[in-house]
Amino acid sequence: MASHSDTLVVFFGATAGANGGKLGSDERELILLVWQIVDLHEKKVGKLQRRLVKPDSVDLTEQCKEETRLTAEELCKAEEPLESILQQFHQSVSAELESLGRSSYTLCVDGPLLIQQVLHPEASKKNLVLPECFYSFVDLRKEFHKCCPNAGTVKDLTLTSMLDYVCVPEVVDQEAGVREVKNMVLLLLHLLAEPYNHTFSDYEVVNYKFESGACKTEAVDSETVIRARGLPWQSSDQDIARFFKGLNIAKGGVALCLNAQGRRNGEALVRFINSEHRDMALDRHKHHMGSRYIEVYKATGEEFLKIAGGTSNEVAQFLSKENQMIIRMRGLPFTATPQDVLGFLGPDSPVTDGMEGLLFVKYPDGRPTGDAFVLFACEEYAQNALKKHKQILGKRYIELFRSTAAEVQQVLNRYMSTPLISTLPPSPAPIMSLPVMATPPFIATGSSRDCVRLRGLPYTAAIEEILEFMGEHTIDIKPHGVHMVLNQQGRPSGDAFIQMRSADRAFMVSQKCHKKMMKDRYVEVFQCSTEEMSFVLMGGTLNRSGLSPPPCKLPCLSPPAYAAFPATTAMLPNEATLYQPPLLATPRTPQPPTHSPGPTLAYYSPHPQLYMNMNMNYTAYYPSPPVSPSTMGYFAAPPGSVAAAVAGQPTPTILSPQHGALVRMQGLPYNAGVKDILSFFQGYQYVPEDYSSLVGVSDQGRSLIQSKEWLCL
Repeated sequence: MASHSDTLVVFFGATAGANGGKLGSDERELILLVWQIVDLHEKKVGKLQRRLVKPDSVDLTEQCKEETRLTAEELCKAEEPLESILQQFHQSVSAELESLGRSSYTLCVDGPLLIQQVLHPEASKKNLVLPECFYSFVDLRKEFHKCCPNAGTVKDLTLTSMLDYVCVPEVVDQEAGVREVKNMVLLLLHLLAEPYNHTFSDYEVVNYKFESGACKTEAVDSETVIRARGLPWQSSDQDIARFFKGLNIAKGGVALCLNAQGRRNGEALVRFINSEHRDMALDRHKHHMGSRYIEVYKATGEEFLKIAGGTSNEVAQFLSKENQMIIRMRGLPFTATPQDVLGFLGPDSPVTDGMEGLLFVKYPDGRPTGDAFVLFACEEYAQNALKKHKQILGKRYIELFRSTAAEVQQVLNRYMSTPLISTLPPSPAPIMSLPVMATPPFIATGSSRDCVRLRGLPYTAAIEEILEFMGEHTIDIKPHGVHMVLNQQGRPSGDAFIQMRSADRAFMVSQKCHKKMMKDRYVEVFQCSTEEMSFVLMGGTLNRSGLSPPPCKLPCLSPPAYAAFPATTAMLPNEATLYQPPLLATPRTPQPPTHSPGPTLAYYSPHPQLYMNMNMNYTAYYPSPPVSPSTMGYFAAPPGSVAAAVAGQPTPTILSPQHGALVRMQGLPYNAGVKDILSFFQGYQYVPEDYSSLVGVSDQGRSLIQSKEWLCL
């Protein structure tokens, strides 16, 4: 307003639901507005105006009926909706001011709830533009507290208690709304007179819009922060600010939370300018954003800084251009240049300052992640850019989303602060100690970096193609040292580990083969240790985000035909208690050589004390939604007594320990015969003299295990 000293307009409203101290907490509509002008210079009052507002729903709560004495029939007779009543209010006050020779006015209300918790949120939902006068107001309670600080805290003051304190008789026998306005006018005139001679100079201000920008990294008061949960995944900081319309959010005070895969998880931390606005935000718990209700909880300043703080120089420079629209691009080709991105966006959505308005997200070693943030000068340009969502750049479709300054910081911090291949971190919870079999480890773990990790393999890549990809370095691979990594569905994940003869050979491969092409994809090659390789093959997750909670609890192992190590057949005493399938493939007892002498080999022999975290699983960097645990697995072969206990049959001779691994097959055709099964395992060693026993066991177990066959290899 141009001036706040001419006139006050005492303003009162009631909703169809809760009123008083809970006004606006239940999202109910306004049904009543009452106002009256007070000339501060002449200490005179104008004509009292009362208007019924026609709501979209005339359903009144019992509390509303009791406090306002209004009925649904009366509201049905109301002809004007809120928009028309606000126009009448502005015209009526303006005309009366002109007759008094005054030029400006300020609203005076009994507490901030009517303006901040009712009018602004309802106008926002109905897409109404409020007059300028509703963005500043005088809080009568705070002004009274300045004059009478011993009357109690501002929060505990009421009209009745304030009038009693200054010994002014209260108006009682009036209709709802009129009574409250007349009492407010009496109190206001009393503060203007002796002995107070109060001057109204401090005004509450409601921000016109939320200011985005970089968050300052100084300490944040925990009494100003809330956590909003249940947000639509596509909601931006401006959408969240609109949900909290009427409350003042600190500059850059909306931090959208991301999950372990870098996607929004439906939560946000919001920082308000003071605790009063934070408390009003908490009263919006389970208010609606569209068709979704939003949960609002208290949060801490430490949580907010963890998400929104830590700006690097590059990010600070990017975000130094204020009042810009930020768009996040995801899925960019790794070879995309700034010129490619500018060309993709086109002339309809010019980027602020050209290439300086682009920020590519990279790993610590400089490799691109496929993400970028773009600045636009206005909403129109940002909308034009969003129309290109899922259009093609190169051979990839690009996703575009609205973003925030806090998300820029969060994404950059996440990628720049995590290692390329993290090692096994200490777990806060005790890891399960699972004794399996008293044999040497199936992969000798160690810190020697004599392995390489292949990432980005075509999903159809076979062992032969990987060996061809390695070229001349194939001779340096240990026997059976290629390990494919499967995802949680039992399919190739695009990753593989290769054991080399020495760390020097592994380093050379990582230098020579990195980003070498296989079919139409380039493959990344990194040097790693046997310990890291073993960790992944045992069900752990080694990605750039550290350990991620798995969608299922069973480890998914690489097929056992690709590793070879010495094995023994010693068993622990209590065999039945140790058999816990599905865990690992057991060692295969070496067969006597029939052609030429060679090394004695066995497959994946487990360790007597195999430490496994059963809550870990290998997941891709952007995994598909959670599914049921994969049925693919390789199981520890029990000795005869344990197998008999499982199958409920007498101990058969084919399950004696010397016969090695037992493989479970699931999903066989019901008409599959023994010959079909044996042809499926063509190339594997099995015991031909046990065909008859195999048929007997299979036929007896078919009805028990529903078309599941067991084959002793």
